[in-house]
Amino acid sequence: MDIRRLICPSSALLLLFACGEAPADPIENPLTDPQMGPPAGNPEGTCAVPDEARPADVSNPTTVVGNGTPESCTSAAFVQAVAGGGVITFDCGPEPVVVTLDETAKIYNDTGPEIVIDGGGLVTLSGAGARRILYMNTCDESLVWTTPMCNDQDHPRLTVQNLTFIDGNATGEDPDGGGAIFVRGGRFKLINTRFFNNVCDDTGPDVGGAAVRVFDQHQDLPVYVVNSTFGGEPELGNRCSNGGGLSSIGVSYTVINSLFSYNEAIGTGANPAQSGTPGGGSGGAIYNDGNTFTLTLCGTKIEHNTANEGGGAIFFVSNDLSGTLRIQDSTLCGNPSAGFETQGFPGIFVLANGEPQVTNSTLTEDCG
Repeated sequence: MDIRRLICPSSALLLLFACGEAPADPIENPLTDPQMGPPAGNPEGTCAVPDEARPADVSNPTTVVGNGTPESCTSAAFVQAVAGGGVITFDCGPEPVVVTLDETAKIYNDTGPEIVIDGGGLVTLSGAGARRILYMNTCDESLVWTTPMCNDQDHPRLTVQNLTFIDGNATGEDPDGGGAIFVRGGRFKLINTRFFNNVCDDTGPDVGGAAVRVFDQHQDLPVYVVNSTFGGEPELGNRCSNGGGLSSIGVSYTVINSLFSYNEAIGTGANPAQSGTPGGGSGGAIYNDGNTFTLTLCGTKIEHNTANEGGGAIFFVSNDLSGTLRIQDSTLCGNPSAGFETQGFPGIFVLANGEPQVTNSTLTEDCG
């Protein structure tokens, strides 16, 4: 199989998602040709997208990576653009392109406040199975410490849109997790983006987020994940000790019209680790831990994910029982938990402020 053909869709096909009750004002999704790999997002999802979760304007970019040819879109050019901040777009020619990174692209905290990376539906970023792809950390002094409260500041505000991330690897990294993207601090949103074959550490009770790991969002505001795909086909799933798709501690997510499938939580021993085990194995698709936070799913499909311990689809533990899990207009099916899950909620292990709030949704053990 030609992986470049699989992951890079034709630019000729555009699908307009009619979100909510305003079909005249959809989100444009350029990643939609199913013959070229899974599209971005759940095509059956029709939940409304709030203004703050919509794509950023990239009509006046700060930096354009490339000069019209695939050869001009290099690792060095992308890494330099990310370090410079602002609005980043690509001009790699009319055909899809894979940019394989020689080093992790790092965001410097004084180059915003708004930072946007937009691949136009034609760009795939690869970690070559050797490195994390994108890193932002407001508490990393090497990336410029801009406030005395690095764990609760309003910048940078990072938007990643219209991209594909493949073969990211955060194994052995410190901070851990986030095989494709690691974010700490500021704000983060993810739109029309796909994640295939990303990994992080195989074991550990808290390490997670083969695709995305997030900490410390400003004023505990949510991370928006819109029209995005994690896995999508058996050979494209993301794998980590916990949280094959998303992972966080104390962070709220609002996930809209997205797809999680064939992701795996492959650790053993649960969270906290049982005696004599390395720990992990929870949250095949999504792993959330902490105190007061929320996970809200709308128009989202979670299917065929697995966990060696708890929550084949979702592991949601609010330690002080103040957090809330909401599932609306969504489908969760075929997400086996090899160890444990909450009775009556297939694929979910939850400790929260009451049971999950489920509205107009289907939760089943099988997808048949």
